[in-house]
Amino acid sequence: MTDLNPRNRLTGVLLLTSVLAMVAGAALVVPSGLTLNPSDPGAVLAAVREQAGLHLTGLALDVFGWLALTAAGLVMAALSVEAPRPHTTTPTGGLLAAAGLAGLLHDAGNLALTQLAADPTAPAAATVALAVLFTAKWAVNLAGLLWVAATAAGAAGIPMPTGLRISGVIAALSGLAAVALPWTTGTDGPTAALEQFGYALHLPIMIWYGVLGWRYLRSRKPASDTAVAA
Repeated sequence: MTDLNPRNRLTGVLLLTSVLAMVAGAALVVPSGLTLNPSDPGAVLAAVREQAGLHLTGLALDVFGWLALTAAGLVMAALSVEAPRPHTTTPTGGLLAAAGLAGLLHDAGNLALTQLAADPTAPAAATVALAVLFTAKWAVNLAGLLWVAATAAGAAGIPMPTGLRISGVIAALSGLAAVALPWTTGTDGPTAALEQFGYALHLPIMIWYGVLGWRYLRSRKPASDTAVAA
């Protein structure tokens, strides 16, 4: 029996860490009404001020998740250079890393709201908060689009069982629907309920990467010491 591949194990650990951190963060903020919907910036500032500790905890988990996703993408991109078909596997890691960076930009906007919430009654607070919220929401929409592209590229290029490949395509379609939701609401933007539905549509992608991360974690080192394609 061959040994576990340490390089692929790192990819698996990072992918699983990313998914678990993001799910934990969402489990904190969604039931608490801290999804920060731009439809009512004044209410958002009040909610952040009243639940600052919970907001910062959820934000920290989300930052950790996007950082882990960025790192996983970089490791996968590095491993793909050694893959038998790097031209089909390299895009996955690069797209994942780009998604992670866009997610971190989203979290930077949410962190700025914490400071604005210190005085939500200030004359310009609601106006500035609205701009920050819109920027943060479109940044996470970009992150979602890049994540969908990475999932589609991974399902097409990474060696895996047919069932996992098909489920990756289904997950990518679900994520694409989530990304498209804000474009269907016109100038009004998505409601809080529609936004939470978007979170649910992203779950198949997270589950798929959890399974993929577990496969990487358990992957074994070939006798030729060639890295598993990433």
